[in-house]
This record gives sequence, structure tokens and C-alpha cells, in this order.
Amino acid sequence: MDRYAVAGNPVEHSQSPFIHARFAQATSEAVEYGRLWCPLDGFAQTVRDFAASGARGCNVTVPFKFDAYALASRHSERATLAQAANVLRFDAAGWFADNTDGAGLVRDIERNASVPLAGQRVLLIGAGGAAAGALGPLLLARPAELVVANRTLDKAAALVARHAALAQANAVALRAASLDAVGEAFDVVVNATASSLKGAPIPVAPGVLRPGTLALDMMYGPAARGFLDWAIAHGATGRDGLGMLVEQAAEAFLLWRGVRPDTAPVLQALRDKLAGEAPR
Repeated sequence: MDRYAVAGNPVEHSQSPFIHARFAQATSEAVEYGRLWCPLDGFAQTVRDFAASGARGCNVTVPFKFDAYALASRHSERATLAQAANVLRFDAAGWFADNTDGAGLVRDIERNASVPLAGQRVLLIGAGGAAAGALGPLLLARPAELVVANRTLDKAAALVARHAALAQANAVALRAASLDAVGEAFDVVVNATASSLKGAPIPVAPGVLRPGTLALDMMYGPAARGFLDWAIAHGATGRDGLGMLVEQAAEAFLLWRGVRPDTAPVLQALRDKLAGEAPR
């Protein structure tokens, strides 16, 4: 069995082991997948020890996506653009880093939620590792306008500057904004901050929504409930990050194993699993 894991802190809540077990079963790949808890000051050593034990790779979750990028000697184009990685492959020729977050997000929005991004107005909230991974693939989907909003404007501006050429090549009006000056009535709003995980207030005003806006929180389960309730209360369509989680996992599985698993039955199985675990 080839061993993989999801590395992060916290990590005990992660559904990645369930997802990859289903992928392995469906594709007949000999994969064992677990959780790898990393001390906040010990991510690099923990992952190095995991690789030295014979493991083949890992997913990386909060708050280590920038650290994961720095650990690798080789990087995919999308990881280089994001300067963050959520997938590591422990190749003998040098660790390879990729970022599948954005591809998973776009696939979930367009395929699973049936919302085309081309020509739409999109708001991306946050400028950390999750937002950095999402921005490039969102631009490749060619929305008419994309606003990156963050509490620290300079951080959003730096992320926008790094993606300016890609935005221009795809005819997307890209700009950075502070959280209180983003504009109104977006077609798609994506919360890429950790506000839901921390139980913090919604970081933007309700005016960013219009009736029918797709409001997606990258978190899932109880953590996403506040954002989804807020979106629905203001006439938007709320969506959690489960679909994105499964789709980005499929991208990672493809990178590791060379085969893309079917995501639809796994996403349904995961939703059924979590519904069964929800308090009644």
C-alpha cells in the first residue's frame, strides 16, 4: 500500500481520508490515506519524517500551504502563481508541489452547481493560501470582473499584482479592495477566509449579494453554517466547500496515481455520511 495523508493543524476534522479511501476503492489503486497532525512550529520536520518513513505524498491544509510550497524543489505552474501548495508528491528527483484548490473550486461551481463563470462578476474574499490557490483558475474561467477583498488591502493588492498578466490575457477586470469597499450585487461570492472556521462575523456587507447569487464558503459542516444562513437570508444560494474538497482531492489523486476518479458518487456519499453524523 502506498501511503498518503492530509497534513495540517487542526486535522482531526478532515474528510480527506474518507474521500481518498473511496477513490482508491473505485480505481483499484493500492492507497492508504490518513491524517498527519503537525505542530504549528514543526510542519516541515513532521512532513520530512513522514516522507522518510516511505510515504508517497500528502495533501496540505491550513495553515501550512505557503510552507508546503517552500518545502518543494519543483512546482507546478499553478502552484508557482499562487506561491502556495496544497499537494506534495515525494519524488526521488525532488519533491513536487501543486495547488489543486482553484481547479477543484471552479469544477465544483461549473460542473456540480451548474453555474458558469464566464462573463460573471465574482468576489473572492480573502488573500491567504486558499484564495491564492483559487485566483488563477478563477481567472482562466474568464469572468467579466473579479474582485479580491481582504482585511489587509496590501495583501490583496500583492496577490492581484502577481495575477495581473493572467487577468489581462483572459480579458478579466481584476482589482483588489478592502472589505468595506468591494462593490455590490455580485453573481458569485467565494469566502476563502478562515472566518467561518473561527466563528467570526461575516466579513462583508449583505450588499455584495443579489437574489440568486451563488455564495460559496470553502469550509463545510458546522463551520460553514453561519455563512450559508447569512447568504440564504439575503436571497442568495448558499453552497459549502464539500464539492470543492472532493474535486481538489480528485486532482491530487490524479497527480499521485495517474488516474482521475469519478467524483459524483463520492460527493454524494460524503454528504450522506455527514448528514448521518449531524446532531438531531
